Amino acid sequence: MLTRKIKLWDINAHITCRLCNGYLIDATTVTECLHTFCRSCLVKYLEENNTCPTCRIVIHQSHPLQYIGHDRTMQDIVYKLVPGLQEAELKKQKDFYQKLGLEMPGEVKGETKPEDDSTKQKTEEKPEEEHDYHRNDEQVSICLECNSSKLRGLKRKWIRCSAQATVLHLKKFIAKKLNLASFNELDILCNEEILGKDHTLKFVVVTRWRFKKSPLLLHYRPKMDLL
Repeated sequence: MLTRKIKLWDINAHITCRLCNGYLIDATTVTECLHTFCRSCLVKYLEENNTCPTCRIVIHQSHPLQYIGHDRTMQDIVYKLVPGLQEAELKKQKDFYQKLGLEMPGEVKGETKPEDDSTKQKTEEKPEEEHDYHRNDEQVSICLECNSSKLRGLKRKWIRCSAQATVLHLKKFIAKKLNLASFNELDILCNEEILGKDHTLKFVVVTRWRFKKSPLLLHYRPKMDLL
């Protein structure tokens, strides 16, 4: 099979953020047009705008932040293509929280440890049921409270899960625990604001809970149709 080497420079345009001109960090895609940016860059931009920075299409007239989503596949590609980028970003995050005297959200210890050949071999030999199922991801502690008399509270309202889990995952979890006919019957709120189903928990923490103590407090209620 013939292989062709491609220089990183040739694909930079596809893995960099148009807003900061740096490599994508926490890659986030606009669902309307599929253009991708760094999450922090896009969130800051959408505080004063409601259009895509690239094509200028209107994302949403009043709630553009509900129509963007974490693009894990793109971020994985960027980290694999750019040597040392993931480790450098993790160090920046740790330094940032240490400077503020705050505890970094989630467990990140050992997240980027290099593996030797023997370790890789052992990992490959593990049966499927022993895989970590995102337990090695950054973790978020959550408290799920019910704020409606029409629904009952969860027996175990404290949960801990991957920061890459989305609001949609939480809806499905709550619907299963409460034996609801459909997870679409639920709204999940943070600070009294309805969260978009594609928001990751990390995005919620960064944009709505950054300087507050863990756990992240979320409320659920029956879905309300907004006119």
